[in-house]
Amino acid sequence: MNGDRYTVISADCHAGADLLDYRPYLERKHHDDFDAWAAGYVNPYEDLLADTADRNWNSDRRLAELEADGIVAEVVYPNTIPPFFPSASLMAPAPTRAEFEQRWAGLRAHNRWLAEFCAQAPGRRAGVAQILLNDVDEAVREIRRTKEAGLTGGILLPGAPPGSGVPELYAQAYDPIWAVCDELDVPVNHHGGSASPPLGEEPAARAVFMVETTWFSHRALWHLVFGGAFRRHPGLKLVLTEQGSGWIPGVLEMLDYYHGRLVGAAAAGAATAESKFGAGLADAMGRGPSEVWRDNCFVGASFMRPHEVPLRHRIGLDKIMWGCDYPHDEGTTPYSREGLRIAYAGLPREEVAAMVGGNAARVYGFDLTLLDALAAKHGPTVAEIAEPLAEPPPDATSPAFARGGSVRVW
Repeated sequence: MNGDRYTVISADCHAGADLLDYRPYLERKHHDDFDAWAAGYVNPYEDLLADTADRNWNSDRRLAELEADGIVAEVVYPNTIPPFFPSASLMAPAPTRAEFEQRWAGLRAHNRWLAEFCAQAPGRRAGVAQILLNDVDEAVREIRRTKEAGLTGGILLPGAPPGSGVPELYAQAYDPIWAVCDELDVPVNHHGGSASPPLGEEPAARAVFMVETTWFSHRALWHLVFGGAFRRHPGLKLVLTEQGSGWIPGVLEMLDYYHGRLVGAAAAGAATAESKFGAGLADAMGRGPSEVWRDNCFVGASFMRPHEVPLRHRIGLDKIMWGCDYPHDEGTTPYSREGLRIAYAGLPREEVAAMVGGNAARVYGFDLTLLDALAAKHGPTVAEIAEPLAEPPPDATSPAFARGGSVRVW
């Protein structure tokens, strides 16, 4: 925050190269296969075929549009199709053994491209590196390499839905990943939509996906908590992004309830099912779920909605990181100022400053001295955000402006 303006960092933006532009970032041995694959690939996403698709890779356009929207820095998740993937990598299922080598090469190509893309705007982009869970040792090497290459956004933790073929996220097989992230202060990011199992294409399947997708993404929280990842690696940081935020207090209460019941029954030595289910849990976990949330977890609260804001103290004011979701249709751009107003008007300026930028700067290591200077020119004013929004922009497409809304179970 600089004087009368907020320093806004979007904790949820997306970018990627145009399909053929990934080629130079692939190892040479994959070029022929890439050429053959790309020649027959049909992009399934309308937004990546539109004349606005270059917002994903046009650095100058992106900076100009975000600055016009009041945003001076961003955490950059993937968006476009990396080499050898059937769809955007965020939503793609885990590769089979036969697919692994090429898919892994495709993600490494994206990571190399992203490092250069972030370097075009020094200090303003925290790129999120991608990994696969099929080979933990390879993942650890890529985490070290991308950290050295300047990607400061941490890693994108893939989902492990039922039937994925990889161990569940609570498995100790992933300990080398948690260890290197703790050692290097690399945030572990888990983005909404990335953990659902395939459901098919029927209308009912699409509805079920909408109902269940955030729940599947939330699973990373209780898997890592009950799996003891934070006991063994106390500096580990988990960020749950674009999954809403209003669910957090209720889910933490539920997790605390089960933790208390299972650990208590095991300690009492009663001959009950809960005692058997809780055996060894206390030693494996250490702290309880709410304590882990307090010490290790954060939420990328993309386009936070008004009904979620009253829960901010229960979620933790130091945990919430607002995001605009640029360049997606559900994002708030070009109406991010209005999105901030509809959520945060009337709140203390210190609270707003933390949620719109201060927390993200701390988690991802942004230099606020640099960004405050940019915000002095581009950031929204305190007075502007304090003014309640009477009517949403008529052509806004973000759920941030949807009328009504209530706290959901997940």
